[in-house]
Amino acid sequence: MKDFIFIIGPSGVGKTTLAKQVFEYYKSVYIEQSMIPEFLTLDGKAEITGEFEEETCWSNTVVLLKNFNKLGYKNVIGLDFDDLRTRDIPEVFRGYNYITIKLICSNYEQNLNQMVNREAGGLVDTELLEKMYLKIPSRKLLINEYEIDVKDKTPKQVLQEAVELIDSGTTLLDYEYIKPEKEQFYSWVYSNGLR
Repeated sequence: MKDFIFIIGPSGVGKTTLAKQVFEYYKSVYIEQSMIPEFLTLDGKAEITGEFEEETCWSNTVVLLKNFNKLGYKNVIGLDFDDLRTRDIPEVFRGYNYITIKLICSNYEQNLNQMVNREAGGLVDTELLEKMYLKIPSRKLLINEYEIDVKDKTPKQVLQEAVELIDSGTTLLDYEYIKPEKEQFYSWVYSNGLR
């Protein structure tokens, strides 16, 4: 059992599908950063920037994840973070037994079709996908991060591969970590200058 399971990857690659399957498999908790409620600035007048909104959602998600762990839950699933936040996971969750699963699809057309034909709808942004498709798979893996290529795989096959990694993948609790340069990551928050 892990403390946390993080699922990251490009839009439309199957993060939510996998998270729901992992949730059912382990009977735990899953939290998407997008589950944070809508809000205004404190004075209710100023426009909320994408960077402020993402920071607020990230910090609230971290609190939720850690609170479920404190309550005794294991295999708490976190997903739907801005890719730039991936580099924060080893820093914020050092000392916890966590695994990050980076989903990629080495077949762009498959990833595009998955994005366009999502059952629950969702974001369809081909410009976003093209840029994420180039950047996310090319980045070196971080501490406790494993990659699954979903190319030509059914959701059930991806789940089986993920469960094998979760149950038997080696993870470190204590490590030296130098945060990689932000230019190695993709950000859909325009103000980060990485989109």
